[in-house]
Amino acid sequence: MTLHLRARDIQRGDCLKKIVIVGGGTAGWMTACLMADKWLPDQAEITLVESENIGIIGVGEGSTPYLKTFFEHLGIEESEWMPVCNATYKAGISFGGWSTRKGHEAYFHPFQTDLDGRSMPLFEANALLRRQGVAVETRPDVLFLNAVIARKKLAPKPAEHFPFSITYGYHFESAKLGHFLRDRAKAMGVHHVIADVVEVKQAESGDIASVETRCGQSLAGDCFVDCSGFRGMLIQQKLGSRFISFEKNLFNDSAIAIPTPIDDDIPCQTESNAMKHGWAWKIPLRNRYGNGYVYSSEYCSHDDAETEIREHLGLLDDEVEARRVPMKVGRLAENWKKNCVAVGLSQGFIEPLEATGLQFIQSTIIEFMSAYEKGDFGHANRNRFNDRIATNFERIRDYIVLHYYTNSRNDTEYWKANQRNPDISDKLRAMVETWTQLGNITEELKKQGIQQYYQSISWHSLLAGMGIFPDARITHDQVVAEQGDRLEQLQTFLDKCSLNFMPHRAYLETQQA
Repeated sequence: MTLHLRARDIQRGDCLKKIVIVGGGTAGWMTACLMADKWLPDQAEITLVESENIGIIGVGEGSTPYLKTFFEHLGIEESEWMPVCNATYKAGISFGGWSTRKGHEAYFHPFQTDLDGRSMPLFEANALLRRQGVAVETRPDVLFLNAVIARKKLAPKPAEHFPFSITYGYHFESAKLGHFLRDRAKAMGVHHVIADVVEVKQAESGDIASVETRCGQSLAGDCFVDCSGFRGMLIQQKLGSRFISFEKNLFNDSAIAIPTPIDDDIPCQTESNAMKHGWAWKIPLRNRYGNGYVYSSEYCSHDDAETEIREHLGLLDDEVEARRVPMKVGRLAENWKKNCVAVGLSQGFIEPLEATGLQFIQSTIIEFMSAYEKGDFGHANRNRFNDRIATNFERIRDYIVLHYYTNSRNDTEYWKANQRNPDISDKLRAMVETWTQLGNITEELKKQGIQQYYQSISWHSLLAGMGIFPDARITHDQVVAEQGDRLEQLQTFLDKCSLNFMPHRAYLETQQA
């Protein structure tokens, strides 16, 4: 994601003088930072009001690589924010237990690197051969540099002389990141009001005119940003934007979060392990593991879910507190309505399987600021924005659904119901058919115009990783031998490349020197 957001670029939006952000947390303060960088000090006054009585949900403590562009845009070095947020690096996600197919019980989904040009031709060729029934290697775990980095628990930060770029995300403590961004935004000139918003007043036009606090303060504005969480105090409760549930596509509606200790050997991957009625995450921070269980309350009680995750983690007593978190999975019909735009949980939520929460926040703010400058609060401009955000939610939802739809577990009704779920989109159904009918995934992505959401490497990693292949029934000894030689050469090359990376813990310690 490329950011080109500077106040000097503004050609429109002269009427935008006062912006009021309702709600803090990561969503509110990330919004404040980006808007302050673009519109302060000359274009608008920005105020963020938040209650001291509402905590940060923080279900996910991981990110996609888009978060790196956010910090780079604001000129914030990793050594500045990562230590205070107990942050670590993330080279990808491992998935365990989602498939029962022999040889595909677990797989690693890597973030991309410049060197994937060496790996993808072999990966695609082997995937096609394997779809034809030829027994060749298709696990992404052994084909990509970031997979090697994760296996060796290295930091995805190469030595200065290494000429290739590595893409990575982060793990972090959500509350600490929110506090860091709060301090940054306030230093940039954002006004901070700690108060409970008790009333939202509208003008005759239907626009929001002001928000009223419990202590009697009235905060008027030209533009309001709803970061009030799942309740959507402005966008849903006052303006009536309809919530579109994804419950027929994604069954999970609850989560339990629980910490455990970590040793010195810090991994650089998120673990996502299938459970009886959902999946458990394991996220390495500098000071602990963040663990949790995302599950469906239709198939599992909250007490049974807590018992299961405690057994999974080896916590057989109640000494470590578990926090239960409800989830409202879906999106708004109108993300921008009147003079209000929703950001964060108020705009919608897709379960944290691929850690897309902050990516949604970031992309929404950028899209809104760009759209506003092109057309102020014009109706057509607002509709185009809402269509883009809706498409963003639905395409990422489809990729998440694919994990469940392709599972091969039969131990609980939850997993079997996911396999036979008829409520998948036509676009997703076309992607699966392209794979099973020996089509070209890359071309299908281009045809659908959705390659910007998840690229070919991601679709290949998921479908090959889950073992969506026919039985290996064709013997081509020469082909298998040739592909094996290519794989051996690639693995030797990747192993040598990995010598340019430090152990994860050791690299993190250099940031605190």
